[in-house]
Amino acid sequence: MAIDLADYETGADFPGDYSDALKAAQQRLARAQTAFIVHQRRAVVLFEGWDAAGKGGIIRRLTAEWDPRWFEVWPIAAPNAEEKARHFLWRFWQRLPADGSINIFDRSWYGRVLVERVEGYASEAEWRRGYDEINEFEAQQRDSGTPIIKLFVHITQKEQDKRFKKRFEDPWKRWKTGADDYRNRAKRPEYLKALEEMFRQTDTRWAPWTVIDGGDKKAARIAALTHVAERLEALAPMDPPPLDPQLEKLAKRELGI
Repeated sequence: MAIDLADYETGADFPGDYSDALKAAQQRLARAQTAFIVHQRRAVVLFEGWDAAGKGGIIRRLTAEWDPRWFEVWPIAAPNAEEKARHFLWRFWQRLPADGSINIFDRSWYGRVLVERVEGYASEAEWRRGYDEINEFEAQQRDSGTPIIKLFVHITQKEQDKRFKKRFEDPWKRWKTGADDYRNRAKRPEYLKALEEMFRQTDTRWAPWTVIDGGDKKAARIAALTHVAERLEALAPMDPPPLDPQLEKLAKRELGI
């Protein structure tokens, strides 16, 4: 079925105990990361969404209980001169995870068919070709053992304006907003059109999209963390590795176990 962002605008409050739900989700994620480490699996978790939708808050809580040696968060900004001189996917190949690792992208290669399309940084021929290039790239990752979990965090214009205002009025959060946010806000209809086509073209069986209703931050965090935990648990054996007999013998001798 086609993805309609209007279906994700209730902004309903989280119905349960947020602290308990967050702790439970983070424990699941910690076990899932351990499974990826010991079974040498790898994955990508990709976030797209509106400015001020809450992606950063979700990512902070997603990784709160993870071993930092085995994950990387890549905040994606405009390409630099070296990156512009190459195919648009080149810089993302450099950031893919190694065995045992989970890499997180805060924005991604979907900039090709979103901001580069809307702002005119890519020609129509380039961004239209981008759909096939992205689908093939994601299929290559899946086939080579790097599945991709894709989330889009959605908020309404009204909620975005409320958050922009709150950021602007707080001198310790003002750095998080800039002129680009307001230019993008003015082009919301064009971005909605681009998003509609992006979902239609790239919501594939090997890398489907999941939309998170970001209207309530707590509900959005639990929904996103739960989804990622479920997907990671399905991608690695969730049983601990067998005990090494030599390690068991050593532990018994040294620790009196």
